[in-house]
Amino acid sequence: MPRLRQAVLAARDLDAVAGALRETLALGEPFADPGVAHFGLRNAVFALGDTFLEVVSPIRPDTAAGRLIDRRGGDCGYMLMFQVDDLVAARERVRGLGIREVFEVAVPDMTEVHLHPADMRGAIVSLSQPQPPESWRWGGPRWRERSVPLHVTGATVALADPEVVAARWETVLGAAPYEAGIRFRTDQLDWGPVEITLSAEAPAAAEGPVEIGGVRFRFEIDEV
Repeated sequence: MPRLRQAVLAARDLDAVAGALRETLALGEPFADPGVAHFGLRNAVFALGDTFLEVVSPIRPDTAAGRLIDRRGGDCGYMLMFQVDDLVAARERVRGLGIREVFEVAVPDMTEVHLHPADMRGAIVSLSQPQPPESWRWGGPRWRERSVPLHVTGATVALADPEVVAARWETVLGAAPYEAGIRFRTDQLDWGPVEITLSAEAPAAAEGPVEIGGVRFRFEIDEV
């Protein structure tokens, strides 16, 4: 079953948005991944349970994130990263739909591809298969020590034709998007991820909703 492991925001001012997230959501110290410089970015990755919230910001002209920020007129949702059980099978489904892969990585603890947002619609979609499954390379060293009692459990994607896009995502993920916490909302424009759902382990943590980095954060209480 596919699972949303990481949601990504694009922001002009990384420090301001990361700071607002940390203060408002009571998050731990973020991890700065030097590898994202390959994409012309700097980032901050927060651990929420065994899920992750990332902010990326351009450090050079003409990056994908920078172009999206310009088109949206400000900070916005950028990327959704799904853990899958069988990446080989998922890539076969991707090829069957003619969807382009824009990036791939294969290292001992992670195999991953990023799918072209123009083909997927709504967001850059990452399909990731970590080894072991409970690991997550992009969280950085000792991410469990920095984790807080929240989880990223879903996202809402605003699109002009959500039914068509939902069918495409279902084929790619190998399951209905709602099973991975993804909802689609009709909008005149393809705004992409506009809301992220977080689950909290205690009512005191479930305050909101709040808007940070152009995205609305909605809270749910974990059912025991």
